[in-house]
Amino acid sequence: MTYPPTKERKKQLSQDLWIIGIVTFVVLIICILLNDKINDFARDTSVNIVLRVLVTGVLAQFGLAGLGSTIVCILRKESLCSFGLNRKNLIPALLLSLACCVPDFIYSLSNGKMHAWCPFLDVHTTPELLSSAFPYNVAGMLITAVCWGFFEGFNYVVIRDKFSELYPSRYKYVDWGALLCAVMCILVHGAIGITPDAFMEMAVTVFLIYGMLLVRRLTGNAWGCVLIFLIYWNAL
Repeated sequence: MTYPPTKERKKQLSQDLWIIGIVTFVVLIICILLNDKINDFARDTSVNIVLRVLVTGVLAQFGLAGLGSTIVCILRKESLCSFGLNRKNLIPALLLSLACCVPDFIYSLSNGKMHAWCPFLDVHTTPELLSSAFPYNVAGMLITAVCWGFFEGFNYVVIRDKFSELYPSRYKYVDWGALLCAVMCILVHGAIGITPDAFMEMAVTVFLIYGMLLVRRLTGNAWGCVLIFLIYWNAL
């Protein structure tokens, strides 16, 4: 049974969520204001590709999906293990999380929206990285994996854990934090609409995000959430 947090803990959780929200909003505004300059820099082939990946990955991607959560973890002295990045139920967590991708995979396949599998291929700098020489390709892909893979998955886990502790559910398969993250995902990625196709895309996205975070809750392990963003999201 999940017990409600103490008054002091509720205050701390609320502060943590506000910090994540404010940091994300500030970075979003900066990215909007500097959007043209960021895009021009990312496409400027006169600049070393690794430097371009590092700057855009850290300032934009990590800033939007990772910086707020990282700041909270540092302020609260919370370790990665406290958010399920451990070996507990590792294999079930990985397999069940991947299973949550099946509806999205079937939908994308049936609509011809897929390309050959390649992690992070939909990230705009990846094609150039893949054609770059060693060690630039390896260094660039590692940066991409950290910014677009690890921290995006970890960010969802932190938000889910904080929100679900603040608003605990009495039901095994109902998780308010996972639902919040699923809604956030469809809004951020524009997977929302009223046409049948748009509704299906929204439904499979919600199932994927909600499902992987529910697996994190049920297994106590969050590596499946990170795995999805490392090998599935932006890969097909």
